Amino acid sequence: MNPLVIGIAGGSGSGKTSVTNAILDHLDKDQVLVIQHDSYYRDLSAYGGLTPAGINFDHPDSLETSLLIRHIEDLRAGRAIDQPMYNFATHRRMDSTLRIEPKKIIIIDGILIFVDDRLRKLMDIKIYVDTDADERLIRRIRRDILERGRSVESVMQQYTATVKPMHLQFVEPSKHWADVIIPRGLENVVAIDMVVAKIKMLLSDHGGAA
Repeated sequence: MNPLVIGIAGGSGSGKTSVTNAILDHLDKDQVLVIQHDSYYRDLSAYGGLTPAGINFDHPDSLETSLLIRHIEDLRAGRAIDQPMYNFATHRRMDSTLRIEPKKIIIIDGILIFVDDRLRKLMDIKIYVDTDADERLIRRIRRDILERGRSVESVMQQYTATVKPMHLQFVEPSKHWADVIIPRGLENVVAIDMVVAKIKMLLSDHGGAA
């Protein structure tokens, strides 16, 4: 297969998904696979009886990145994978998995995907979406309330206790490994167009067409 692997990182609420969708608008979506690092959160049972309130979900150890790495390696080798499915309301993995077939382009989306050297080395392009902290917080509050059934108080408490400290310790420093940094996210049309052009060029080198 020899697919093109693209990593898109950035702080929580930075607009990674919006940038990903903007890139997809310029490509053949049937040839693109998007994998969310969030799907690889460890099941609540892995924490030895701790309640969600006592777990740091923004630390790299909260994600089973080793499994994601094996899955990316399988996809690159042309093998299908069974991706875990995670329920954010219960903090547990679902019993069912998602069968995913290899495609020409693999996009990995997540705040911590540049932290692990083994995962970084599987990427052909590493993109970091750099967005103002206030804007990221507003987006996170909106997302967690509407999509994950959280209260404003719980979102703010988590942001203060783990999200912000882990961003400063792991996410922000990982920007160093990015090949491309996109300030202002989706607003930066010029940067997105440049990334799309680079993807099409690399895809051509890989023997495919966007």
